[in-house]
Amino acid sequence: MKLWNMKTINNYIKLKFALFISLITLSTSCNKYLDIVPDDGLATLESAFTLRSTAIRYLYTCYGFMTSEGNLDGDHGYMSGDELWSVIDRRESQGIWNGIMFNMARGFQTASNPYGDDWSGIYEGIRACNIMLENIDKVPDLPEWEKIQWIGETKFLKAYYHFHLLKKWGPIPLVKENLSINASLDEIRVFRQPIDEGFDYVIQLMNEAIPNLPLKVQSRDELGRITRPIAASMKAKIMVYAASPLFNNNKDQANLIDKNGTKLFKTDKSPAEVKKRWDDAVIACKEAIKICDEASHILYTHQGRVRVNDTIKLQLDIRNAITEKWNSEVIWANVHTSLGANRNLQLASSPNLQWEQYPDMPSLYNHIQPPLKIVDQFYTNHGIPIQNDLEWLRKNQLALRAGAEKDRWYIRPGYVTAEMNYNREPRFYAWLGFDGGQWYGQKPEVNDPVPADMFWVASRVGGNQQKKGHDWGPVSGYYLKKVIHYQNRQSSATGYDAITYPWPLLRVADLYLLYAEAINESEGPTGANSGDLFKYIDLVRERAGLPGVKEAWDKYSNSPRRYANQQNMREIIQRERLIELTFESNRYWDIRRWKTAPAEYEKGMYGFKVTASKPEEYYQKILMTTQKFSSRDYFWPIQISLIEQNPNLIQNIGW
Repeated sequence: MKLWNMKTINNYIKLKFALFISLITLSTSCNKYLDIVPDDGLATLESAFTLRSTAIRYLYTCYGFMTSEGNLDGDHGYMSGDELWSVIDRRESQGIWNGIMFNMARGFQTASNPYGDDWSGIYEGIRACNIMLENIDKVPDLPEWEKIQWIGETKFLKAYYHFHLLKKWGPIPLVKENLSINASLDEIRVFRQPIDEGFDYVIQLMNEAIPNLPLKVQSRDELGRITRPIAASMKAKIMVYAASPLFNNNKDQANLIDKNGTKLFKTDKSPAEVKKRWDDAVIACKEAIKICDEASHILYTHQGRVRVNDTIKLQLDIRNAITEKWNSEVIWANVHTSLGANRNLQLASSPNLQWEQYPDMPSLYNHIQPPLKIVDQFYTNHGIPIQNDLEWLRKNQLALRAGAEKDRWYIRPGYVTAEMNYNREPRFYAWLGFDGGQWYGQKPEVNDPVPADMFWVASRVGGNQQKKGHDWGPVSGYYLKKVIHYQNRQSSATGYDAITYPWPLLRVADLYLLYAEAINESEGPTGANSGDLFKYIDLVRERAGLPGVKEAWDKYSNSPRRYANQQNMREIIQRERLIELTFESNRYWDIRRWKTAPAEYEKGMYGFKVTASKPEEYYQKILMTTQKFSSRDYFWPIQISLIEQNPNLIQNIGW
């Protein structure tokens, strides 16, 4: 097996730092602590732990195997699912991204050469962490407090890398210690270990790491290094995953049995055993929130650096929770994802901005857009789904309507757009651009905006954001405003100034909703912790400008007290997560761990007729594509060549 053969292990033990450096591709604008090149460029592994100054470079090497969320080609849950769509045969925009992960969304995954296959690379990161843990005691000038912190960081990374493999492949081999160079062939041909053992080991590592980590980093140069809030929050998220239906008593995986007869999924758990996972997740989430509170991680609200009205301020509260770097809500952001990749994401998502001056900037392709089912999931202004809002029951969502004075901060006054774009929740307007929609920012003037002077989108043919080329222009008709910083500018006919930011991996809203989910799954909405359940989901909703769950459903819906039983509350919490975390690399994983992916994929990928000029022609639902989802799509295939080299690695079901 490529990952475990004698030659690989022997070479790895003797590896020079230069090999690690070649595996790391980081923007020079990332934090200084990730500048890991040794002074002489040739430091050997044997000399890596002779001084603190060289040992810390090895610690940063362990960080260098981090994943690349927010990178269109490196994020394995972004373009690979059902949340976004693009032009299939792109011709003009290849320099922005190459479409590797988009091939998964199109149904082209294979076991011979899997897309997004980082199995070997992540195991290299785990082995690097093991080497760090094995050698850290050798560093003579390392203070004890710092040694303890480094051990905590390394154990966290080792746990996180294992978790990354678990959520992609399910049961995996656990590398608790590196194999000896004298290991026998039988020792090298490892087995996958049961899924519960995998999660238990990851949680154990997290528990060992958390007490040894600082509450905050010592300087801004260290932002991105692991802290106690990061570790506690990630542990909480991992425990929610471990408790979720995909991993906890998943009977669909009953036939995943290795060659020793070991069932890799336990499928006969008692109700008490299933519940125990959720009970533990409740405790972990509550503790993580406590630690985050201590570190002043709170839901973000805009700090008033510009003069705007309450409507736009609320939108900035919501938008900047993602794009304002290192804001109070960001628990952990990924500095491994290059700022160039972040800029490319914004380029691929942006409409032409300063259209009066520069209407034809080709690199603003705006060809990554959500299908209408993602647009439909956003609430009405009452904080409930359209199909449950009493005021929407007799409305035709595609009926045409011109923007009125009362809609002036959301819809261009006098412009005709669809009924479905009116009276929606603030997150709809903060995170989505659409034909006729107002879009604060993107111009030099940001103070005291006037509706008639604001940037707005006109994506029908004849408008400034119309379809202008094969892969230049709208796909579905809705834009990813969420990932685009409000201060971005077109500086010339070909220049685009993007405010880049490290990609948020964990933020407070995510943690609050995980806690609400865990409580509901553990005891339902009327148990001992029901106060916290509604408190934390309502905090997220309050920041989004919405009434609480109970008020919204009792006052505005056709189903009062819908929140009163566990199944209905589950649907409410899941929808809240899908909205709040949309376009943040969460949906792909959430709908799989909930096992709701088949139903979501069946909805189809619809958009508007973006080649039309008249509103009555544009606002037709057009099927862009259909997607298939089968049981094999829950997990990645193990590359066939790895199984050929190590027959003990059985393949995932369906591959």
